[in-house]
Amino acid sequence: MPRTINITGLDAKSSKKMAQHLNVLLASYQVLYINVRGYHWNIQGTHFFELHEKFEAIYNELLEQLDEIAERILTLGHTPDHNYSDYVKKSQVKEHKNANSHKVCIEGLMNALDTILKHQREIIDDAQECSDDRTLDMLSGYMLTQEKLAWMLKAYLS
Repeated sequence: MPRTINITGLDAKSSKKMAQHLNVLLASYQVLYINVRGYHWNIQGTHFFELHEKFEAIYNELLEQLDEIAERILTLGHTPDHNYSDYVKKSQVKEHKNANSHKVCIEGLMNALDTILKHQREIIDDAQECSDDRTLDMLSGYMLTQEKLAWMLKAYLS
């Protein structure tokens, strides 16, 4: 007889629903990660030194979060997507090509953060319904940092 409860204590239906949400989020984070790497590599102009370093710090943080999201999917008893073609199809963040000015890069990052924050709020609502406190905690922590970053980026452009 198949188990109806996994190691997290969540039922199979809830675990599957959360894993599906998290795979879409994983895809969005992957595309954002690549975008921010591109900003880091291609930034030009008078803001080069400060933004080159800032973008490196951001993509390093995203790399840790990607790992945590994938591991959460595994903990829920499912498989994280792990090929770029799936990421591009599922991502709510769009690829940002040919960005090299401070304004274009920061606006691209702000748009992506807005998209990810909205999606994470939706996942948090479902996590609350499923009593998936660990996913809720993980995403709440990410959002705290992302909201502060969005505020700082907006102030930087003002």
